[in-house]
Amino acid sequence: MDYTARRNGGGVFEGLYKLIMRRNSIYVTFVIAGAFAGERAVDYGVRKLWEHNNVGKRYEDIPVLGQRPSE
Repeated sequence: MDYTARRNGGGVFEGLYKLIMRRNSIYVTFVIAGAFAGERAVDYGVRKLWEHNNVGKRYEDIPVLGQRPSE
């Protein structure tokens, strides 16, 4: 495929670039939304990894913690 033919047709990344970078307000919104989504994804992944590595050591895993024997 010739470079000039590909260049004239555009591509997925070029279309996204033109869509996002067209106006500053759209770009700023995209950055803020991306940061929020990325933070949520990292938080979820780290939490699942921590829970997987600490099974049996967490407060929730102790069956009778803080309960008195019945008289």
